[in-house]
Amino acid sequence: MRLVFLGSPDDAVPTLRALVDAGHEVALVVTQPDRRRGRGSGTAPSPVNAAALELGLDVRTPSRAREVVDEVWASGAELGVVVAFGQLLPDELLEALPHGFVNLHFSLLPRWRGAAPVERVILAGDTDTGVCVMRIDSGLDTGPVYACERTPIDPDETAGELRARLVELGTRLMVETLPRVPELEPQPQQGEPTYADKLTVDEFRIDWFRPADEIMRVIRAGNPRPGAWTTVEGKRLKIWRATRNDQGVVEPVEVQPEGRPRMTWEAWRRGHPGTPVLGT
Repeated sequence: MRLVFLGSPDDAVPTLRALVDAGHEVALVVTQPDRRRGRGSGTAPSPVNAAALELGLDVRTPSRAREVVDEVWASGAELGVVVAFGQLLPDELLEALPHGFVNLHFSLLPRWRGAAPVERVILAGDTDTGVCVMRIDSGLDTGPVYACERTPIDPDETAGELRARLVELGTRLMVETLPRVPELEPQPQQGEPTYADKLTVDEFRIDWFRPADEIMRVIRAGNPRPGAWTTVEGKRLKIWRATRNDQGVVEPVEVQPEGRPRMTWEAWRRGHPGTPVLGT
């Protein structure tokens, strides 16, 4: 099938590569413009941009998706595939291809529509999640669904670990589903929707007076971004991993002081004897 692919971060690269490996003809790749990386003044292409150039694909980097409507229409593609593109698609773009656009979403819709489904599912204490291949409409993750696959969430799984599994699961589901999209009738989403709002740094500040299960979920959901944190002697300390002792109390395992690399909790404690880990 002749496709247009829209995606930007690392999470989207496996699907792009898998579609090419499966024999689909990717006529055009649309991704976010180059961004500043790190503390330097230089810019770098998105991971999808880099992968597409490596694969010899034609790439466009518009500031707004509507800037490529004419090129998408002229590409001769039958279908558009979207994985973490980072922009809402305007109606004129959605109407540019015969079979529209499908999206790979990292939750079981309609639960956790929006920008941060992987982190929100952990923060909420859900015991399972999944991936969906859905048809894009003008709403925020409101379109009908072609296929979903469910997976349990490990009690100790971080957002980064869960995301990696969902990317693998979703890539496989997209490759399996895509050839049948022209004949499939997608089904409306069933149930009450919930929304995965963008993450803020402040909501990952640990309140040590909350229940241990809740604290552990904040730590797991914040790893690797943006990181759960507390303050000690007025300085921020990130908590990357933790466990619960025999009394059910949360004990850090891996931490990161301001301006320093990650280290074990024991190494940090040696430099701060007698200091309680409580926010101020």
